[in-house]
Amino acid sequence: MGLFNRFSLHTPESVELEFTLAGIGNRAYALLIDYVIFSLILIVFLVGAVIFNSVLIETVTKLVGSSDRLELWLIAVQGLIGFFIYVGYFVFFETVWSGQTPGKRYVKIRVIRDDGRPVRLQQSTLRALLRPFDDLFFIGVFLIVFNQREKRLGDLVGGTLVIQEEQPRTAVALKVSKSTQSLIDSLLTEADISRLLPEDFAVIREYLHRREAMIPNARNKLSKQLATQVKQIICLEKLPTKVDANLFLEAVYQAYQQQGDK
Repeated sequence: MGLFNRFSLHTPESVELEFTLAGIGNRAYALLIDYVIFSLILIVFLVGAVIFNSVLIETVTKLVGSSDRLELWLIAVQGLIGFFIYVGYFVFFETVWSGQTPGKRYVKIRVIRDDGRPVRLQQSTLRALLRPFDDLFFIGVFLIVFNQREKRLGDLVGGTLVIQEEQPRTAVALKVSKSTQSLIDSLLTEADISRLLPEDFAVIREYLHRREAMIPNARNKLSKQLATQVKQIICLEKLPTKVDANLFLEAVYQAYQQQGDK
């Protein structure tokens, strides 16, 4: 029952590292946040450029009489500066913040090198320069979906991966309400909780541990998919009406633990 795309790699120091790939949903959410921030920066730049251009062109026109060529040069130079701002935004933050932009930091994902080491200036620059091709022509979406390690073009060329930032592992503490307790009792009597393997329980625990960091649509879709798989494993044909998938998974988590305590 594998719902999290995890992979392991061995470092030159013979240390095995395990990571969870960020997923296209988290990456798109982070990119949306970054584009909103970048758009605000670009608007400030454009307003400043317009004011600067109008003042300079007016001054040159009074002195020379014609400013057509100057206007074309200003557009070309400022267009190039705008592209450098676009590339520089991602390069600056990913280099200074160890593989994170403001969007990635909010969503809790990070760029690393293929060997598990922190991303550097070279990798961040290659990723940023190829981002327009990934975004404009949807090459990145296609590659992420069909690549085993969810790499877009910039990742393939730069030798990078985008992973879920690991949080400190703590036990999942769940508050059990009366309704949840009744569902737990029902599961212990009507379902075969013993059919859950330790790795199945680990997936449920992993989901409950990570769900707060997921975007709502991804969380709802994943919880329903996981609940369906769990129902099949424990041979549960029916659920009480109006039971939320998250509540069901919490109850299965508690029922598995209670059964192990007996």
